[in-house]
Amino acid sequence: MKDTEIADIIKREAARQKSVINLIASENAVSNDVLEALGTELVNKYAEGYAGARYYGGNEIIDELENLTKARALETFGLSSDEWHVNVQALSGSPANVAVYLGLVPKGGKIMGMKLEHGGHLTHGHKVSITGKFFDNVQYGVDKETETLDYDVLKELAIAEKPHVIVAGFTAYPRLIDWQKFREIADACDAYLMVDMSHIAGLVAGDAYASPFPYADVVTTTTHKTLRGPRSALIFARKDERALHDKIDKAVFPGMQGGPHMNQIAGVAVALKEAQSPEFKTYAANVVANAKVLADTLTSLGWRIVSGGTDSHLVLVDTWMDGKGIAGKEASDRLEAAGIIVNKNTIPFDERSPVDPSGIRLGSAAETTNGKTAEDFADIAKQIDTLLRA
Repeated sequence: MKDTEIADIIKREAARQKSVINLIASENAVSNDVLEALGTELVNKYAEGYAGARYYGGNEIIDELENLTKARALETFGLSSDEWHVNVQALSGSPANVAVYLGLVPKGGKIMGMKLEHGGHLTHGHKVSITGKFFDNVQYGVDKETETLDYDVLKELAIAEKPHVIVAGFTAYPRLIDWQKFREIADACDAYLMVDMSHIAGLVAGDAYASPFPYADVVTTTTHKTLRGPRSALIFARKDERALHDKIDKAVFPGMQGGPHMNQIAGVAVALKEAQSPEFKTYAANVVANAKVLADTLTSLGWRIVSGGTDSHLVLVDTWMDGKGIAGKEASDRLEAAGIIVNKNTIPFDERSPVDPSGIRLGSAAETTNGKTAEDFADIAKQIDTLLRA
């Protein structure tokens, strides 16, 4: 690269990534094949529109790429093209979620999603997000005692509030979600059921977490977390007389964006093919097993794990423990200084500020990609304990 300043930044960031223990739950490491696809001449092509209906010429090969990516997305999650449609053009997870709302919820309509501080995402209706400003919203949380979802309470709330869309999904909820119960809740108030599986998509693809597809109307996901692809997003919509997929496609383009990033879509296609391999199923199982070891070891060392454990790649640790421990920001800073990268995170019913919350969020996906075993994760937990008690 002739630009030596940028080349140096890239080189130093690559070195940093290799030198640390990465426990960021929303990060992973892509393969060399994904990297190669991202840095190709595909970045040169403007492809506004959809395959077979572009607004620019010269898109014959691009159409082939987009159609192949869509076919691989459906195949990866065991879906039939007769029953499901997938949009591969959304630039990332947040715009994918917004596109669904724009397509399915009238202006001023209501979204029901999980509270941010209980494990939801900003785009599930939080007040600082466009989703909480453009739409009405009602937020649900976890039970205070169990720190897990109480589906009876959720059902009562949904029937009382009558949202247009119910969002099932999370960024900091470590437990299995009962998709069937969410379906029953959505049916009880005549709402669309949208699942945001961004964090667990790779686990679903690898048969390490229950699939939401038998129950959902729409499924959104990023592709860069447990799915181990580049930063992008997929939107799956059930095909039926409601024509949800047409409404969502129009919300993506022309509703929200122009031409898609075709090099990014190529990287997604590569990652999807990788996720269909037997090796990826082993990887997904190891991600969950390693997270359980991390949670169990920290518990044995005296730390409180929110909800008592994990069923996924994600571990939420109460480091504050009612003032007996260490605040989340200091915990994150102290670990980073020692080469262990985590993020500070609120815990359910947190009385501390999100700027300096009561916990940290850990994830096992990236270091499992890097070859770490259950024994390694037990050692990492011991390192965390030593550093936080110093």
